Amino acid sequence: MSVRVIRKYANRRLYDSQESRHITLDEVRRLIVAGERVRVEDAKSGEDLTRSILLQIIMEREEAGRPILSAELLEQLIRFYGGAMQDFLGAYLERSVSAFVANQENLQQQLLHLARENPMAELAKKNLSLWTDLHENIFSAWNPAAQKQKKKKEDE
Repeated sequence: MSVRVIRKYANRRLYDSQESRHITLDEVRRLIVAGERVRVEDAKSGEDLTRSILLQIIMEREEAGRPILSAELLEQLIRFYGGAMQDFLGAYLERSVSAFVANQENLQQQLLHLARENPMAELAKKNLSLWTDLHENIFSAWNPAAQKQKKKKEDE
């Protein structure tokens, strides 16, 4: 998969070199959500700024609504920095989130498959048809106009 290069200028503006236009942090977020890989570089030095931009996007999303990262979780993460297990935790979190995403995609595919080929849906349609017929038969017994209509349909 190719990486989309975005340049960050001194005036803090981001420039998408593929589309030849300035973009916002939210547009970078949308690219990532759509599955694109991005690399943010300092326009002057070429230094990789991707992590700091991604952290900035996460911070904005955390402040905007329902956060994923609780204060307790952030405290625990801070305790790992500089410790012997820092590298292990980073690799573990990366693998865990990748596995979670893969499992979520598999579950969605299975649910879509079940929805398309669900024998219960056909059974529900038959039950609805039977219920409708029963309803018509029961209530038509007390309604002479409905009885005439039913007899007319049967005669046709």
